[in-house]
Amino acid sequence: MDLNKAQVIGRITQEVEVKQTPNGQNVCSFSVATNRNWTDSSGMRQEQVEFHNIVLWGKLAEIAGQYVKKWSKLFMEGRLQTRSWEAPDGTKRYRTEIVGENMIMLDSKPDGSNSGAEKFWSSSNDTPAVKRTTPKKEEEISVEDIPF
Repeated sequence: MDLNKAQVIGRITQEVEVKQTPNGQNVCSFSVATNRNWTDSSGMRQEQVEFHNIVLWGKLAEIAGQYVKKWSKLFMEGRLQTRSWEAPDGTKRYRTEIVGENMIMLDSKPDGSNSGAEKFWSSSNDTPAVKRTTPKKEEEISVEDIPF
């Protein structure tokens, strides 16, 4: 069994611009910055920033174009893909990117009110579903209820 899955939580580094392919399909690409902080052996605080290239297609690209802004924080899930092309100077170039399949926007609502709700967008869904931040009452499970 093989698995090709990438997950990142970070901030968008540029405004998202949706374009259309010649056959009319929506596509957008942007990068997400993630930070790693640690203390080195001498006690100095260190930080490393990584930039991840993201590509979204179809309805997910359209949603990102509407709701995702520069510096927005989001969770991005997808698959890694490396593509290659020949540059104008004749050299072969490569770019590894995350082809997005799911996106969770982690910032507050666009109108500025902070309801705490996170919007979950999936390329397989036509409409967003809002995750509940208030837990449902759960039934108490007793030891006798466990089947093993």
